[in-house]
Amino acid sequence: MDDMIKNRFFKRIAESFTARVIRPWQVKHFDRTRYGRRLRSLKDVHKGERCFIVANGPSLRAEDLDRLQAAGEITFAMNRIYKIFPETSWRPTYYVCEDINIFHESQPEINALPAKLKFIPVNHKWYNGVDIRDAVYFYANYNREKDFPLSFSPAIDKQMDSMGTVTFTCIDIAAYMGFSEIYLVGVDHNYQVTINEDGNTVVDENAKDYFCNDYDSDIKNVVVHDMRQNTIAYRKAKQYCDEHGIHVYNATRGGKLEVFDRVDFDTLL
Repeated sequence: MDDMIKNRFFKRIAESFTARVIRPWQVKHFDRTRYGRRLRSLKDVHKGERCFIVANGPSLRAEDLDRLQAAGEITFAMNRIYKIFPETSWRPTYYVCEDINIFHESQPEINALPAKLKFIPVNHKWYNGVDIRDAVYFYANYNREKDFPLSFSPAIDKQMDSMGTVTFTCIDIAAYMGFSEIYLVGVDHNYQVTINEDGNTVVDENAKDYFCNDYDSDIKNVVVHDMRQNTIAYRKAKQYCDEHGIHVYNATRGGKLEVFDRVDFDTLL
């Protein structure tokens, strides 16, 4: 047996052992892995502070981001937020992405994105080959039978329940890090093609999905936004945060998200 064949053989043995033994143990004891320990080190690091979660809706304004930058506000951003960078000097403090479609197309841009920490599902690293340098990896749970109460994780070092909207995940991370005031910006909660609360597909040709026209041209026909599921996620986030003294406000300019109390962005800075 030549060296190349030997290497392939032993590689398959190692991969099989990892899949059968190591990965199940890591999932069950994620808090004991190096990923879980790193997440645990972030518990309450911003206790009592406020932050802004910047989503990618059409209401998002570059000038508002400049104001956040000038005020030194702590911000979370997500997905393809880098597309607005040419218009603003603002850069997010923290970055979150869990959409495999975006990873497939935008991994170089995400790696180049300047942020203090980037939160990424370890599932994509293990099973989809996603590799984000210096990422903080969390375990995304898609099994509804193993959800935390309210699907909102008080222990993200163990798992975070995926609820279909990365904004929900950002709120979960922010709460774990100790923020007591969380403001949402650019969460328009509306798209051209959606699934409504009754489970029906609705098309609104006048709606704009994102802050720029070329945001998702590569995956536009792949994703249909389930607003029913998103609304449920936000209600669960609100319930958990209300019960734990965490105030979540919607500072979006317009939009259709009415789960959280609204505040005027202009009064906050």
